[in-house]
Amino acid sequence: MRTTALHDPVPSVPFGEALRYWLKLGCISFGGPAGQIALMHEELVQRRRWISEARFAHALNYCMLLPGPEAQQLATYIGWLMHGVRGGIAAGVLFVLPSLLLLIGLSWLYIAAGQQPAVAGVLAGVKPAVIAIVLATGWRLASRTLRHPVAWAISITAFAAMLWGVPFPAVVCAAALAGVASARWWPDALGGAGGQGPATTPLSARPERSPEHAALIDDNTPAPAHARASVARVARLSLTMVGLGAALWWGLHAWAQWRGVGGTLTDMAQFFTGAALLTFGGAYAVLPYVVQGAVQQYGWLSASQMIDGLALGETTPGPLIMIVAFVGFLGGWSSQTLGLSPLAAGMAGAVVATVFTFLPSFLFILAGGPLVERTRNDLRVGAPLAGISCAVVGVMASMALYFAQEVLFPKPLGAFDLVAALIAVACTVVLVRYKVGVVKVIGVSAGLGLILRLAGWH
Repeated sequence: MRTTALHDPVPSVPFGEALRYWLKLGCISFGGPAGQIALMHEELVQRRRWISEARFAHALNYCMLLPGPEAQQLATYIGWLMHGVRGGIAAGVLFVLPSLLLLIGLSWLYIAAGQQPAVAGVLAGVKPAVIAIVLATGWRLASRTLRHPVAWAISITAFAAMLWGVPFPAVVCAAALAGVASARWWPDALGGAGGQGPATTPLSARPERSPEHAALIDDNTPAPAHARASVARVARLSLTMVGLGAALWWGLHAWAQWRGVGGTLTDMAQFFTGAALLTFGGAYAVLPYVVQGAVQQYGWLSASQMIDGLALGETTPGPLIMIVAFVGFLGGWSSQTLGLSPLAAGMAGAVVATVFTFLPSFLFILAGGPLVERTRNDLRVGAPLAGISCAVVGVMASMALYFAQEVLFPKPLGAFDLVAALIAVACTVVLVRYKVGVVKVIGVSAGLGLILRLAGWH
């Protein structure tokens, strides 16, 4: 292990070897963000020693501050730190590509065979489990964030606002302002919300480790040349990423005008860019925004189909926000104005939804990374994010109630479905009390739904 100078590259991992790892990660990244981050930590920090514990935690702290899927952003950050822009793009793309391809296939099967008795039974068993997953996720977040009356007040207000139909972006902005006000008047109220504080020991003060215990990117390894902050570099990368997004959007718009078809794809591009900028608190936190737009405003899919999409997203690798691919596929498939075959339109919708959901994440990492590397001893969570974290609990409670209405009082009859309610309660108990994995819960629920449907449960 040699010592690097400031302008030297980080001790290199062959780019091909890194590509193989990022592709493998994209294929096995089950378990939500916690599981995905744990996979990266075990492999990159403990086994391969590509990056040190402190540098890994520092990168994760930054990604937790950002809207968007933190696990995908963390992979992008580490790929960028190792191999520059090409490494960041490769890591970020390969993290989601297997999930995108799989969800396109599953979405097509869902449309083609979703009404078959066996498939319908599986989905009927899974839908109550989705309610339980949302409740369990909200419970875990509440246990970490709602430790003061002010935090409870923000959460309850957000819950009421969502029930009254207040747009999700307005709820987020109000929660951020509440966080700022709380920091001024009740500085200890939201101390447990929002993430992690700065490192307690400056990196430069930490001792050098022996070569056999050091990581390639160790605590005191200087930032590589491409990670040095400069106004010109940050501005150039920012303009490039924004220009790319604008070019893609205008290209879709020009194609729609040329073909004389509707603007479904351009609507998706604009809508999912907004969704990407509002995903504080994880994918479940942005579901109200997706439901308000995709279900209620644009009508790309129904609320029941949205729940089915969540189930598919929970059982596939990649970030849960990849449900946008399912939404995009169904929106493209159902549109009669794209000038494409239903399958081609569905695939186009899935790709557009995915691309515009993840473009902001690449902008945040590739343009913001140099600034983070320069100030990695001072990274701290701001008061606005603490307020948003509290509001997310209320938002998720409102979403669980919304899904419960769809599942427990199914249309057109509207009668209470006692069996579905019992499944939802049982799943909630095993998730919260016994910490059973999400994939296992969905698998058992799917099997139970199939058995009950074949036995005559409707």
